[in-house]
Amino acid sequence: MSHKIVVVYQSLLGIYGDRGNGMVLAKRLQWRDLDAEVVNVEPGEPVPDDGLIYLLGGGEDLAQIAAVKALEADGGLHRGLDAGGVLFAVCAGYQLCGHSFTVGDNDEVFGGLGLLDVETRRGSERAVGEILTHWTRPDGTEDLITGFENHGGFTSLGSDATPFASVEVGVGNGTDGHDGAVQDRVIGLYPHGPILPRNPALADHLLELALGTKLEPIDRPELNAEHERLRQERIRIVRTTRNRAEQTR
Repeated sequence: MSHKIVVVYQSLLGIYGDRGNGMVLAKRLQWRDLDAEVVNVEPGEPVPDDGLIYLLGGGEDLAQIAAVKALEADGGLHRGLDAGGVLFAVCAGYQLCGHSFTVGDNDEVFGGLGLLDVETRRGSERAVGEILTHWTRPDGTEDLITGFENHGGFTSLGSDATPFASVEVGVGNGTDGHDGAVQDRVIGLYPHGPILPRNPALADHLLELALGTKLEPIDRPELNAEHERLRQERIRIVRTTRNRAEQTR
């Protein structure tokens, strides 16, 4: 059986290269000798209801509105989640998973998919730049996540959603010192660019959540070492840049 990684509406929600998240998930399955394929679905095409993981990326205001309308009309994403799929949404994709979000200079409110108990409204400042967050894994250990954020909306969580990570550098949700939200089998975060190539542990977490089992480490020592070297270098650069900025204030 081939595991489907479904990239949803790349033409609307893919302006930051977020389809790369799908490529990473499929490759990390294949490296473990598990069949995987990336399925790209565009508006007007049916969203398969047998996906392992569904991906929503970043997009502009009008694209965000069009994506919500198309997904509601299609219904495949909701059926896929009901069947046990996992949804990973970033930036605009994260916002449209909530109950509502605003767009445009007049802050017009639009209804979201209602998959996360969150609301998004225009923030006091635009969040643009590197973000560094602290994520607690299911086993209780802590990991650092790096990414790039570029959003004008700030997101507030309701009682049914749980923050994903705490922010060390950057803005994230902009309302609570955290980035992202988790509810059932839906995870939304602000960093994109894409985020999973930067954070292999997060990619494996999504796969384990979808498969319902603990995955063995990938037996590629040189690749794993290079991933970790690059990750630590990004963390160092983000912290150094933050410290320099604070010293010049």
